[in-house]
Formats: sequence, C-alpha cells, structure tokens
Amino acid sequence: MSIPRGWAALVGIVAAAVTLAVAELVSVMVGPGGSPMVAVGAWVIDLVPPFVKDTVIALFGTADKIVLIGVLALLVAGLAALAGIAQYRRPPLGVVLLAVVAGIGALATVTRPDSSGIDALPSVIGMLAGAAVLMLTTVRLKAWRDVAAPAGEGTPVAVSTAPSRRAFLRMVGVTGVAAVVVGLGSRAFTAATAAVSAVRASRTLPPPAVAAPPVPASASLDVPGLSPVITPNADFYRIDTALQVPSVDPAEWSLRIHGMVEEEVVITWAQLIALPLEEHAVTLSCVSNEVGGDLIGTAMWLGYPLRELLKRAMPQAGADMVLSRSIDGFTASSPLEVLQEEDRACLLAVGMNGELLPLDHGFPVRMVVPGLYGYVSATKWVTELEVTTYDAEKAYWSTRGWSERGPIKTESRIDVPRSGQSVTAGTVAVAGVAWAPHTGVAKVEVQIDGGEWREARLAQAVNTDTWVQWVLEWDAAAGSHEIAVRATDATGYTQTEDEAAPAPDGATGWHRRTVSVS
Repeated sequence: MSIPRGWAALVGIVAAAVTLAVAELVSVMVGPGGSPMVAVGAWVIDLVPPFVKDTVIALFGTADKIVLIGVLALLVAGLAALAGIAQYRRPPLGVVLLAVVAGIGALATVTRPDSSGIDALPSVIGMLAGAAVLMLTTVRLKAWRDVAAPAGEGTPVAVSTAPSRRAFLRMVGVTGVAAVVVGLGSRAFTAATAAVSAVRASRTLPPPAVAAPPVPASASLDVPGLSPVITPNADFYRIDTALQVPSVDPAEWSLRIHGMVEEEVVITWAQLIALPLEEHAVTLSCVSNEVGGDLIGTAMWLGYPLRELLKRAMPQAGADMVLSRSIDGFTASSPLEVLQEEDRACLLAVGMNGELLPLDHGFPVRMVVPGLYGYVSATKWVTELEVTTYDAEKAYWSTRGWSERGPIKTESRIDVPRSGQSVTAGTVAVAGVAWAPHTGVAKVEVQIDGGEWREARLAQAVNTDTWVQWVLEWDAAAGSHEIAVRATDATGYTQTEDEAAPAPDGATGWHRRTVSVS
C-alpha cells in the first residue's frame, strides 16, 4: 500500500504551523520585532516595485495588508507542503528547506531598523521545533506505510495498519491544533498591544491653548450619502508600511531634532503635551489615491506647531529638507520651508477628533502637514527629525520612484449618485467633495453627458486646508448618463482632464460616474 502524497504535504504544513506558532510565542517574550511573518511582510513591502504597490492599493485599498498576509500565508503553505514531501521521499531535504525558509525569516528580523541579534531568536527556535515535528511525524507516516506494505506475494496485512494510522493521525491532529492555538494566542497578544492600549486609555487629551473654530452648520450639505466634513476616526483611511502597529509607551517616547542645526533638541511626551497646543482641521490624502478614490479624509488635529520646535533647533544655512523617521524605520522628506511657514498648520500631533491619536494613526505622536501627500509629510510614530538636504538624504518612497516634494493636487470626487445606481427621473442631487489643501477651492463644476459645465453650489469651507462639500440639483431625464466633475482652486487653476496614475506625484483626471435614470 502506498501512502498518498497529500499526507506528506500535510506533515510539512503542520511542521510549518509549529514553526510559526513557536516563533510567535517566543516573540511575545523577545519583542514584536522578532515576529518572522511581520518582518518578512515588511521586507516584501520594502522590496516590492512601486507599480505593484499601486496596483494592490488600487484593487484592495486599505485591505492591502490583509491581502499581503494572505499571499504570504499561501506561499508558506506551498513551501511547507513541498518540505513535507521532500522529507518523506529524500530526508533530510525537507528539514533543509524548512531551515532555509526560517533563515529568511531570521534575516528579515535582524535587518529591520532598530533590530538586534536577539530578534532572530524566535525564527531559530521556531525552526528547531518545526524540524523536530517534521522528522518525528515523517517517521510515524513511514511506520504506517511499512505496516501497510504487502507481505511477500500475499494480501496486505491490513488488519495491523490501524494502530500505526491512528498514531500518525493523532500526532498530526494534536500538533496541528496546538500550533493553531498557540500561534493565534501569541499573535493576538502581540497585536493587541495590551499594555500601550491600557496606557492610552488611562490618559486624557490636554485641552488646546488655541482651539479651532467650531465647524459651521453651513459647512455640511443635507445630502444622504455625502462624505461628512469631519471623517470619524474609525473611517479614516490608513495606508502605511507597518504590518504590525508599533507599540510606543508615551513615557518612553521622545523626539530628537538634529542634523544641520545650531542646537540639537530633544523633547519628551510630558514636555510636548505641556506646551500650548493648537487645534486645526486638516485634510490628509495618500498619494496612492486614484481619481475619485477614498484614501483621503479630514480630521480635527491637536498638536504643537513644528515651526516652533524648528526655531529652537535653528536650522543652518543650506538646509532644505527635514527627514522624519518613524520608530519602525519609515522615513519621509518634507520641505523645510513648508514646515517653517507661519500660516501653515504643520503639527506634531497628539490628538485626532477630540481624543488621543488611535494606535493605528500614530499614537503617541505623528506629523500632520497641510498640502503635502502623506508619503512626504504624515509620519506616524515619529521619533526623529533630521534637518538636512535633498541632495544628502533620500526618504523611503523617494528611493522607489516617487517625487520628493509631493504637493497635493486640486481634485474633486462625486459621492452621489453612485456609479451604476438607478435613480428616478426628476430633480437629482449630484454631490461630492473637492479639495485643494492650503490653497482652497474656488468653484466646482459638473458636466452631464459631455455638455456645458454647470457651477455647483459650495458649502462653506472650514478653512483652506480642508475639503469642501458641493451639490448640483440636476433635472434628470430617463436614460443612461455620464456625470463628470472638476474643481478650480483659489489661484485659478482648474483640475486637468489629462489622466495620470498616482506615481510619481499623484493621480490626475476628472472623476466620472455613469447612472441610470428611469
């Protein structure tokens, strides 16, 4: 009797599950930087070509990390199955393959920013545990095969296969279930960042010394389905390079300003929140946002002006860029002159919409810079500001084909009616949002079926750094219709019809929707 190849593949998958489960368990004690899945995932994000990143975000939006983890899980499962078959047929090739895969995980962990040699420990211990399971379980599988083999020319001794088969299945089942329980439990413990969440919950947001004016009622149009003026925290887009949200205790956080400065500045959390904080409504946008996309949102941010901290440091002549660094190694390059502008609310932010920053939006401290795409300004979990030059330093995305300065482009979006939606003939509200951060929107125009442009009614803007709602009452006739929109900013610039992909400096084009009127 031959044992089906699938059993050997299952042995490999169980061994890989044990490897990952033990690695996650050890990383709970060593630190989240030792998690091989997180490290390899971050490695992939770093190495993947920009066009792949753009495609994934375009297809899956803020679910991009879930997709990446799913792809990695499938890849690991495939390699694990191959290792099981190799170990069954030609030992110790399966163990060698498992060691190679674990070695990649170890290498990924120790090459992450701020890593140390101990971060490889989870991968190494996980590999040893997985290799032991792979070898022992393969021995049980071969015992089942040998007992079930024909005795000479006679009939297979089938009656004696049951104990060997049960022993193999019991070992596979118990080991597999234990690996899943341990792995999920360890990952949940790490991902929950329980300690930091508790610390955040125990703290209160300091009141602003300079409060933002209340959002006027006239800033909101009464149109169902229209994006709210202020985006709730739970709905605010999240695009960053962190597979695992960093856990940063405010008591241990500090920001260092150094580089081309007359005086190095270090500020702690306690010192930061004791400063006269300011509150500002600001719209942020991801450079990966497609025309009409939802990788954009507006929040009420609380923080301290970056220009004031830079004044303390006194940048030297010739400096033209501030390289901000996150605790997870991400960097962004912001124009120094922009951060120093007196009329621009560039903040070292601690609050978002009336509460401390959520963990996945940068708690305890992040940057907020009106008018620049997030990849050159909105560094989360920020710990360093290096005053330097564009010639001397390159930021994370600047080395991957994106432009260095990233001003947000004047754009507009149709929220209602939705594309493909069927509406009743008569008066139909066509509505959406438009933005030109730090410039302001002067007008929005709507075009039906390629006809003349009609000016929409604008709601009152909260300020020039936020998006603005707009609406046009359309007398819709039966049939299929295409709606287009364009915005003009306060400088007189009208958004272009020319279509361009997000790379290298933001998408362009008119947002269009097709609706059916009956």
